[in-house]
Amino acid sequence: MATFVLLHGAWHGGWAWRKVEPYLRSAGHEVLTPTLTGVSDRAHLLSPAVGLDTHVTDVVALLDAEGATDVVLVGHSYAGQVVTGVADRRPEALRRRVYLDAFVGNDGEAAIDLLPPHVAEHYRESVAGPGFGWLIPVRSLQALGVTDEADTEWLTARLTPHPWRTYTEPLALSGRQDEVPAVFVECTDWMRVFRAHSERAENAGWPVLSVPTGHEAMVTAPEALSKILIDAAA
Repeated sequence: MATFVLLHGAWHGGWAWRKVEPYLRSAGHEVLTPTLTGVSDRAHLLSPAVGLDTHVTDVVALLDAEGATDVVLVGHSYAGQVVTGVADRRPEALRRRVYLDAFVGNDGEAAIDLLPPHVAEHYRESVAGPGFGWLIPVRSLQALGVTDEADTEWLTARLTPHPWRTYTEPLALSGRQDEVPAVFVECTDWMRVFRAHSERAENAGWPVLSVPTGHEAMVTAPEALSKILIDAAA
């Protein structure tokens, strides 16, 4: 059986995977759901210095402390950048990397430059205004394709601002991430911000799968997503 390490996207925490964890554990897998520095239950560590490298180091330190091997490393949205960075630094610990509606970045690319121009401009305006120049305010859940009132309430109560530097700091890669097989999973029932990344993955020869739900698949379609993740671990 594999060890799943599930990485949340911007504004979220390890709690985001709560509906997925039981499915993976019932299939016999181990599951770790860390919260990255500066958000959610680790928001007390938030500062302008928290960047992409901070989050990559968070996960590398977790893998090292757990002595983890045979890991299926899953990254949602922003955390695709983290998955790539971790795979470059600890490829020997990973069985598979899974990008869930996520950034597929190359060496020297920052997340903000990988967004569609109109979305990137919205981020910059939000950061310059209510984000005080160093935070990304929480985005509209409706824009992310969340339509169920219960899901909206559950998420709204838990989301926190996200450190801007994680989006402006580029990946610094040696190329070792390519040693780890990758899978891309696209969420198709929303504005499909990550469609270009799905195409990038397909052009790289990765399996590309889809879930007919909004961006927050781990909340809105946990059973369907879990099945895909379990198959990816096989």
